[in-house]
Amino acid sequence: MAEYHMTTPLSDEDVSKLEAGDIVYLNGTIYTARDAAHKRLVDLIEKGEQLPFDLKGSVIYFVGPTPPKPGEPIGSAGPTTSYRMDSYSPILIEHGQKGMIGKGKRNEAVKEACKKYKAVYFGATGGAGALIAKAIKKAEVIAYPELGPEAIRKLEVEEFPVTVINDTHGNDLYEMGRAKYEVKD
Repeated sequence: MAEYHMTTPLSDEDVSKLEAGDIVYLNGTIYTARDAAHKRLVDLIEKGEQLPFDLKGSVIYFVGPTPPKPGEPIGSAGPTTSYRMDSYSPILIEHGQKGMIGKGKRNEAVKEACKKYKAVYFGATGGAGALIAKAIKKAEVIAYPELGPEAIRKLEVEEFPVTVINDTHGNDLYEMGRAKYEVKD
């Protein structure tokens, strides 16, 4: 396992060197989107319409943050369960997305898309939303404000801590951890 400091947008070269278990500190711009916003993004792609942000090299954080306290850019910003985005993620990856941040396992279609199109799935620590929010320096709603906390936001982050769960080589940190402790008959 290695440690990296990376600035978005991410490139094929950036994500190809990452392996499941690596710790990454992200800097630059990431976007927020949950299932309702993902559906809208995929609908736009299918219609050939312009997206509210450039997917090329992008990282999407699966989060519905709480309202900010006065003087803060964002409230608590803990990850949401990622499997709800599984039906949409392969399409976004195919169109240039390089990273996803959430919690929990992903399905085989997402893992295959990560391998085929060079993308990674990062895990953020569930239950640590207030701590994670400290790495978010600026937050701005850029699409679908009617979705409230699930609107798409553009976040400026500094040293945003994540762990590589699924890499471009087909590795899955959850499976690796389980195999390490699995009792064989």
